[in-house]
Amino acid sequence: MSGGPVIDRDEVEFTAIRAQGAGGQNVNKVSSAAHLRFDIAASSLPEGVKTRLLGLADQRLSEGGVIVIKAQTHRSLPRNQADALARLQALVDEAAAPPPPPRRATKPTRGSQRRRLDGKARRGHIKAGRGKVDE
Repeated sequence: MSGGPVIDRDEVEFTAIRAQGAGGQNVNKVSSAAHLRFDIAASSLPEGVKTRLLGLADQRLSEGGVIVIKAQTHRSLPRNQADALARLQALVDEAAAPPPPPRRATKPTRGSQRRRLDGKARRGHIKAGRGKVDE
């Protein structure tokens, strides 16, 4: 876990559902996939983190401010729950990091402009020497 706030397991709601895809008879009779629901507004996260989470353009975020994560990669429910919780924690850690400062536009230096133009001229002379040879 990173330096971000830690998710309290009591604030997360798990539902066991049947997994999709291959798996033989096991997939048809065992509900081993985990559906995680995390209500951002009702959580104990700091306000800045909540705001950044709600501002994410992520398909896992519903219009009501609930993050829904489906985990079905493992064959057991506890491992899928742990996987979903780890993915939620990674999302919160990403939102906890403050956004980088905006980039300030700068102009190219006079030396870099001159080097660029010298290189273009040099390349032009090379290409000009490729023409037909007249005798």
